[in-house]
Amino acid sequence: MNGFSYVLRGLALMWRPGIRRFTLIPLAINITLFGLGTWGAVHYAHQWLDGLLPRWLDWLSGLILPLLFVSLMLVAYFSFTMIANFIAAPFNALLAQKLEMQLTGLPTPEDTTPLWQLTRKSLAAEWRKLTYSILWAMPLVIVSLVPVVNLAAPFLWFAFSAWMMTLQYVDAPAGNHFMTFEDQRRWLRTQPITSLSFGAAMTAMTLVPVLNFLALPVGVCAATQFWVDRRPAMPS
Repeated sequence: MNGFSYVLRGLALMWRPGIRRFTLIPLAINITLFGLGTWGAVHYAHQWLDGLLPRWLDWLSGLILPLLFVSLMLVAYFSFTMIANFIAAPFNALLAQKLEMQLTGLPTPEDTTPLWQLTRKSLAAEWRKLTYSILWAMPLVIVSLVPVVNLAAPFLWFAFSAWMMTLQYVDAPAGNHFMTFEDQRRWLRTQPITSLSFGAAMTAMTLVPVLNFLALPVGVCAATQFWVDRRPAMPS
């Protein structure tokens, strides 16, 4: 399951000399959003879940409420990740660029791009991913609100989050090579086990307190190593 090993490698790569300084802004953004988001989710989750469960299912509350709580935390952390990546997109692209140059010894095509152009391109890519995720998340939200059926929600949300995490982080290095979001999806589908295990490991990392603060720079570094090892042949 190489996807898991890439996350472990990403954890080491973010501390490499010459790379550490490029992780500081993504790290600060991630710590701020996850800190605020975790407090809000834990503070309000119990009240929301108590009102969501109908009275005739009170006898199942011991089973359903924990599953609904897991679903809520997956949705919350996935949302925090999307927002953090949206804000940090230009810095993620820069981190991926510098790390790839260190790993390969070669400049990326984006190396001479002015920062304002890199920012515009990165935010446009984030918007495409955001609209894609919203379209696929809407059916899952409906499933999460239907009693009994929502028992499957945590597993569906985890699978969806794993796929979106992979798309989210791989876009940093792949976007530096001008690979479109559509082409990235096609490429990742050619190696489903590695792609989904990478996303699953990143999703699990976001659910672990303290470790989730590091998820953003770790994900970018891990995806960059993933890209360097497995990138497709690009047209000249």
